[in-house]
Amino acid sequence: MDPFSSAVALATQIRTRQVSPLEVANLYMDRIDAYNPEINAIVWRNDEEVRLVAKRAEQAVMDGEDLPPFHGVPLPIKDLTNVAGHPNTHSSLAMSDAPQAESDLSAEKLAAGGFLFMGRTNSPEFGPLTVTENARHGATRNPWNLSRTPGGSSGGAAAAVAAGFAPAAHASDGGGSIRVPSSACGLVGLKPSRGRVPQRVFGWEHSTTEGTVVRHIEDAAAILDVMAGPDSLAWYSAPAPERPFAREVGADAGRLRVGLLLAAPTGVSVDPECEAAATRLASILEGMGHIVYPVSPTFFSREAIDGFQMIIGASLAAMDYDNRTRVDRYIAHRLATADAHSAGDYARASTRLQLESRVITGQWGREFDVLVTPTMACETPLVGSVYDEANNDPAGPRLTELQMISFTSFCNITGLPAISLPIHTSTMGMPVGAQIVGGPYQEATLIRLGSAVERHVGWTGAIAPVYA
Repeated sequence: MDPFSSAVALATQIRTRQVSPLEVANLYMDRIDAYNPEINAIVWRNDEEVRLVAKRAEQAVMDGEDLPPFHGVPLPIKDLTNVAGHPNTHSSLAMSDAPQAESDLSAEKLAAGGFLFMGRTNSPEFGPLTVTENARHGATRNPWNLSRTPGGSSGGAAAAVAAGFAPAAHASDGGGSIRVPSSACGLVGLKPSRGRVPQRVFGWEHSTTEGTVVRHIEDAAAILDVMAGPDSLAWYSAPAPERPFAREVGADAGRLRVGLLLAAPTGVSVDPECEAAATRLASILEGMGHIVYPVSPTFFSREAIDGFQMIIGASLAAMDYDNRTRVDRYIAHRLATADAHSAGDYARASTRLQLESRVITGQWGREFDVLVTPTMACETPLVGSVYDEANNDPAGPRLTELQMISFTSFCNITGLPAISLPIHTSTMGMPVGAQIVGGPYQEATLIRLGSAVERHVGWTGAIAPVYA
């Protein structure tokens, strides 16, 4: 068994009895035993439960039962999402480790798809930080360089996949939290469109979504098929795709107009290595026959971004804490800021975001079909640098954190789908991703382009040397 094979391939091996679910689970748990102490990606384990469920999954194969697509494939869950019977500390000292009574909808979807939940991955406290460090579980480190962060907030998920702890990992994204860690760890991170993956509550004024961090485009597509679907009880759902996303892998994307953006929408400086990643991706797409040209799109106003920050703080203030006094200083600052605003402030911020989103989204299909950007505006930071900056000066500018999400957060506010691809390696030997942003509900286009670029670049064989 290859710990870096795709989840799709692993599921096929299980279904055809080449390997058993128990053998697969033991392989990954052995790797976690060996390498997790230095990486700290997995912060809660359920090994006995995993082995018990794996044995049941093995028996289902032997009995010839109808099997879901990812039957018996292990998958860790991010420590911000509920799984019935498992704790959810939100990676915070302010929350208990009591078992949850009910699973979130994404976990229900993944379980119905056959995944075997194996442990929980680290995240920043409650999610609103671009690195995976907290007072409860400590810092997660990047398998490519242990002195560097794997990014956040799905940094534990990305580090787990990069180190070969699982073929894929559950993740979520409110401002770049799937794409930033994917860029930092040399992986693929697809952020679905708004309403594509059902959630009981679309957090941060409908900017959050859930998905996975993976190595292979075929996994990004096939797992999205499992997680996506209409939700008749929700306020809205994304339009159904023309066909399953898995069928878009290898499909012809046609000849697209590709806008290339190298200047950060926030005005921060962009590192040359990040520019190089986007430029290389644009060049590859141009070589495939697409029309590539530089663009300068309209993005959100400063007032809108300030309003979005206030909305994040308000969402944190609305949570049920076991002990609110135990949060980190930067979270406490967000809570205090939220307490200082009125309901009218929130409504005005929401209105501005919705109105400006219409202008921004309207550029897709009119000015260009897809937009190529760096995923981050800076190289992957050192462990501790962003976390300390946030806690030492919570009200300060926090430049590095802003650089990390300058190209990603607008996708969440508008609800546009986006994907980070591991396209470049820096002179330090670190992965650097580039992002493609699709038009409304155009995940299929991103999967078609991503699979074509994957064949050209061959990143699935690029593994952090220590863990290969």
